[in-house]
Amino acid sequence: MNEFWMRSGAVFLAGSLLLVACATGEQGNRRPLTETQAGVAIGAITGAAIGAVVADKSAKGAVIGAAGGGLAGGLIGRYMEEQRRDFEKLLAPEISAGVVRVTPLSDDRLLVGMTSETTFEMDSDRIKPGFHSTLNKISGVVNKYGKTRLTIAGHTDSTGSAAHNQGLSERRARAVKGYLFSENVYPGRLDAVGYGEDQPVASNETEESRRRNRRVDITIIPITTES
Repeated sequence: MNEFWMRSGAVFLAGSLLLVACATGEQGNRRPLTETQAGVAIGAITGAAIGAVVADKSAKGAVIGAAGGGLAGGLIGRYMEEQRRDFEKLLAPEISAGVVRVTPLSDDRLLVGMTSETTFEMDSDRIKPGFHSTLNKISGVVNKYGKTRLTIAGHTDSTGSAAHNQGLSERRARAVKGYLFSENVYPGRLDAVGYGEDQPVASNETEESRRRNRRVDITIIPITTES
């Protein structure tokens, strides 16, 4: 019985952020919840609470409940394609500058990648204030398309010890996760992981290749009826 109330209470506490926080519009600007949005939020919280206490699928049920149900069939590809276009529209300056990339992946997933030197101070997990506006844009789109979950992955080059690189990648992933959470992204949708130097996209033999390896990637995964 105690476990039941702990699960329900945790979900209601997290879900209540949807009511006490401001909504985020398409451009990343905050605005008060309308009556309709408040009703939707209440329904999402209720759905999340119900999902959270179903057998061993509590966490997954909470996310699906908060999303108002999963996507199915042809709606999945259309939903993710519309999201990709919104990312590309809002992040056009960053994409043009080469500091952000938006890439479709297999299984209707979407990758939003950021270079670490633009996002963080050198050898630091502190997000640069100048990059907040970019993360605000990302948060705005993520909040608009709530039927997704996000895996935030930190990566480094091979300079320095493997242990140091692993820790740095984990801290940077958690920093981005924390920022998205502060911008009202439902916490059950967010997962952070660090891979250190283990998943390079280039050789690490030149500064340019090392720069490409120092990155934070957000993989956006549709929540489906089979999730």
